[in-house]
Amino acid sequence: MSRILSIDYGSKRTGLAVTDPMKLIASGLNTVPTEKLMVFLSTYLGQEIIEKIIIGWPKQLNGQEAPIETSIQKFINKLHKKYPNITIERIDERFTSKLALNAMIEAGLKKKRRRDKALIDQISATIILQSYLDQNKSI
Repeated sequence: MSRILSIDYGSKRTGLAVTDPMKLIASGLNTVPTEKLMVFLSTYLGQEIIEKIIIGWPKQLNGQEAPIETSIQKFINKLHKKYPNITIERIDERFTSKLALNAMIEAGLKKKRRRDKALIDQISATIILQSYLDQNKSI
């Protein structure tokens, strides 16, 4: 069975999440340095069947795209050329970092652990993916 992968692309680190084979639940997968993202994806996509990749769409509060969008578009073009059979979709990722921090607080994580930016990125990717799943329950 195939899965759906989520990417919270960042200039330094990129958070990743993936669904279970039934595509019901999003779980954190990893956080990788962005410069090593394509290498990680090559390995991962060689081991798992991924039918769709959801990539966060960073927007500012006024709805305009964030400055990192240019880098994300370059990454998407590279990804699409290498994996033309995998559907790529975007989802608004406003407030995911804040939601990730709130989730960490609710989970009772200590302040030191809540400062772990890699964990925040991974949780953000999970929130992006779970939001996508919730919006598309009939898939």
